[in-house]
Amino acid sequence: MTLAQWKTAGDKKRQAILDALPDKWTIKSSIPAPEELRDVTGYIQEFLTPREIEITETDAVGITEKTTSGKWSAVEVTEAFCHRATIAHQLVSCLHEVFFSAAIEDAKRLDNYFAEHGKPVGPLHGLPISLKDQFHVKGVETTMGYVGWIGTFQGKANDPRKGVFESELVRELRSLGAVLYCKTSVPATLMSGETANNIIQYTTNPQNRLLSSGGSSGGEGALVALKGSPGGFGTDIGGSVRIPAVFNGLYGIRPSSGRMPYQGAANSMDGQNTMLSVIGPLATTARSLQFLFKSILSQKPWYYDPLALELPWRDAIEHETRELIKSSAIGSSQLAFALMYHDGVVRPQPPIARALKIVEQTLIRLGHKVIEWNPPSHVVAYKIARTTYNMDGGADARYHFGLSGEVRPNPVILESGPQKSALEIAELNVEKRDYQKSYMDYWNTTVELTGTGRPVDGLICPCAPFAAVLPGKYSHVGYTSFVNVLDYTSVSFPVTRANKTIDVAQPGTEFLSELDRQVQGEYDADAYDGAPAGLQLVGRRLQEEKMLTLAEYLGEKVRDFPV
Repeated sequence: MTLAQWKTAGDKKRQAILDALPDKWTIKSSIPAPEELRDVTGYIQEFLTPREIEITETDAVGITEKTTSGKWSAVEVTEAFCHRATIAHQLVSCLHEVFFSAAIEDAKRLDNYFAEHGKPVGPLHGLPISLKDQFHVKGVETTMGYVGWIGTFQGKANDPRKGVFESELVRELRSLGAVLYCKTSVPATLMSGETANNIIQYTTNPQNRLLSSGGSSGGEGALVALKGSPGGFGTDIGGSVRIPAVFNGLYGIRPSSGRMPYQGAANSMDGQNTMLSVIGPLATTARSLQFLFKSILSQKPWYYDPLALELPWRDAIEHETRELIKSSAIGSSQLAFALMYHDGVVRPQPPIARALKIVEQTLIRLGHKVIEWNPPSHVVAYKIARTTYNMDGGADARYHFGLSGEVRPNPVILESGPQKSALEIAELNVEKRDYQKSYMDYWNTTVELTGTGRPVDGLICPCAPFAAVLPGKYSHVGYTSFVNVLDYTSVSFPVTRANKTIDVAQPGTEFLSELDRQVQGEYDADAYDGAPAGLQLVGRRLQEEKMLTLAEYLGEKVRDFPV
């Protein structure tokens, strides 16, 4: 395509999404500019009825308590979220696909089933679920942000799977009784901490529309933050669930590879196995995150995805963790945490530094042991991650951009260069394995410092050096990508919000790196004001039960801390 052609194709697709929104729900008045109204999380209520607000501001667990008991109908709940998602998209551009009519029909079938059998289809009966635009849904397009994918199946115009194929996660959600109704925006290539493409353009942050919603699951983060979805699913190869979660004041999990089914999802650099992308949910509450995670595992995905591990939800680990928490509540602390204040490359900006202090002081007040984290160099992990992302020399991205001739619309971490040979990939895999071993050994040594007879129960650190980010300024993925290199479990959780009167830049001349100098210089207290500031809780590999339980506990406790 020529420049005019791909721009026209992108514009046409963007308009088609707007046209798919019910006219009765489109905003007729002028929407305030971001400079006039940064935070639209309250403004969205002006377009909803009190009943719709009640439904959509109930979390996923609360909704299913009503829908699985017949107190709320699936149709009423689905319509409320379709309405709120429609408004959300007009405010922050967070949707890629809407299929509300199909969702309402699915909801009617669920209501008919309940009326006939007196019981729900499954634990997610009547729960609307949104999906990042990597998941294939029958009758719905998947563009993954590429203009060249419009009207095709992953760029192939005549692929027989077009319009009929569904990803494994989609099948399982349907079996659980979930109602699928929309897919959310992503950055082209997926490899970006911001969400922008030549179809949707830029997805902004609902709590500060001067800033980014994060990436690559940025549409999910923005939609859930506006409560246009009670929970959704994204993917994470370098922070793409955790970054949108903390940028939008949500909970999100990056599980270890193999716990969630990835089979049948679209992807970038498909077949790259040095660092696997993983699926994880985002939600407004920690209990909803755990609920969604457990529900998927109940479908035994290891029977349908060859890379899924046969590892059901382990109630014993959850119970053991809750017992440790209970012991702490009566003054007999059984928990120990490590805090990492910076990664040796970039120091966190003031809002994130304050979030760390809030958590540190909360843990101390609760009587927990807190130690400082001095692990093997994260510079090594950052190098391994970047090498992995670029091992094909950018060939995959060039090919898919080349389908339409479009230009790269967003800052991505992919670089052009020579492709790695088989020998070089093998050497990289050995380097990663050696780093994993050294990190494991370091973690084990903390048993000497905790006083619990165990190594630290979790590591708390930033997901990014900034609270959200100014457009085009996402420049460091090291805080999240080291977790992907290690294949550890990580749950992001909200802590506070940036405050321009408190989070003032501190003058100084000592920097960890040139990148640190750049990031600190870009901090603008006024621009960041109001942005969510969250952190992540990192556990060792396959510790999802423990980390989800601890994240719920920590999230509750930091809310009690004065800002």
